[in-house]
Amino acid sequence: MHYDETANKLVRPINQAKITPGMNVDSLVSELDGCAFGAGRLAEAVDIYCDMQRDDTTKFFGFAGAMVPAGMQSIVSDLIRDGYIDVLVTTGANMVHDLVESLGLHHYKGTDITDDVELKHEEINRIYDVFLPEHHFIDFEDKMQSIYGELSSDTISIRELLTHIGSRLDDKNSILKTAADMDVPIYCPAIQDSMIGLQAWLYKQMNPLNVDAFADMKEFIDICYDAKKAGALLIGGGVPKNYIFQSMLVTPNEFDYAIQLTMDTPETGGLSGATLDEARSWGKVGEEARSVTVYADATITLPIIVAAARSRLGK
Repeated sequence: MHYDETANKLVRPINQAKITPGMNVDSLVSELDGCAFGAGRLAEAVDIYCDMQRDDTTKFFGFAGAMVPAGMQSIVSDLIRDGYIDVLVTTGANMVHDLVESLGLHHYKGTDITDDVELKHEEINRIYDVFLPEHHFIDFEDKMQSIYGELSSDTISIRELLTHIGSRLDDKNSILKTAADMDVPIYCPAIQDSMIGLQAWLYKQMNPLNVDAFADMKEFIDICYDAKKAGALLIGGGVPKNYIFQSMLVTPNEFDYAIQLTMDTPETGGLSGATLDEARSWGKVGEEARSVTVYADATITLPIIVAAARSRLGK
């Protein structure tokens, strides 16, 4: 290797972060800029997220994992309300737990070190260190059966179904309600894989309910096609990540910004751990796109990114 080639790689010394009393979240993240490993990636994610918000970008939000049970509901609903999210793609499970919270039926702080057989006998469901009483789903079932009963016999899409559900809720912190109020579409391609889907099946045994699982595709692809620029913040991976990325494939566009918050790694070949660089090979993320993956618990990184970005953009 020639000296000039070596010198080009040795141009940015590692920043030694300095923590001071009273510093805010944005100041903390700024100190991490130039650090290595997860710290540097976190700072880069905030930079990309802020530029994505400033730019004329259609902003996609992929929402996988048990994020609502963990306490992330209001963060997401506030982002929708304040214009940070144009399109939400999520799992049915997160919307189930959003509905549970909207009915005033709380999730409870528990522990992952417990006797799960004892919890079963006490009718308490566990999601890692979150406890959810089984009887909550009685009220949930009553609410869902009532909501389904208000639908006409016309065929609707999954997005239209979720908008209908959100319009029947009263909790201002609800993701479904906020999205319905703000006319932000929520797509949930695997809604059958949730209590919402199970309740729909139960209702359909005695009543007409016509939901076209493919009807959202044109609407979603049109959004991708019409985007001047596109950016995605992906919490976890799975179906939401794939649905967002695959729909761009049938358009001439690619994602200009992409941020992924995950703890999965790429070695298994699964999509949740697939790198954003891998997505470039498919033409999902653009060759010159700004992208970063932050390998850490999203219940830590999402609040930090949002807090820092809100502070920075507010200035």
